[in-house]
Amino acid sequence: MLTLERLRADHAPALLAFEAENREYFARTIPDRGDAYFEAAGFAARHQALLAEQDAGICHFHLVLDAEGRIVGRVNLIDVEDGCAELGYRVGERAAGKGVATAAVAQVCRMAWTTYGLTSLVAVTTLDNTASRSVLERNAFAVVGDTTVGGRPGVRYRRTDLSTSG
Repeated sequence: MLTLERLRADHAPALLAFEAENREYFARTIPDRGDAYFEAAGFAARHQALLAEQDAGICHFHLVLDAEGRIVGRVNLIDVEDGCAELGYRVGERAAGKGVATAAVAQVCRMAWTTYGLTSLVAVTTLDNTASRSVLERNAFAVVGDTTVGGRPGVRYRRTDLSTSG
């Protein structure tokens, strides 16, 4: 069973460990965050900045936890404005291919509607990231155009009816 927890200050050490453990895995499909991101002091400052954005209602950050309470992924709603937000997510290597991203995205879509009052979500992924594209399509996101992601060809998705299960 997966649970989503809203990001808190006490998550910082476990989150840094998760990101460091999966750095190389994530860098295979998305741009690496750079060495400074993984330095303890810099990470702590960034974590506090994320919490401030969350407190201001600009973003909603969530950790995906497995049945033992370990972080296996993240799913975030960023740049909240006019009832819409951008969806972002990542699942660690040990949990990949097990339906974790699909389930976490489904859960955050429900939360976007019921908890945050959002009416639509957008998401982008690279054209060659078939796993991410499948997660979005399984969760009723529709392709709305082309884009670039980190300089690579990408696809823009949108989901406008968050009141349904997808």
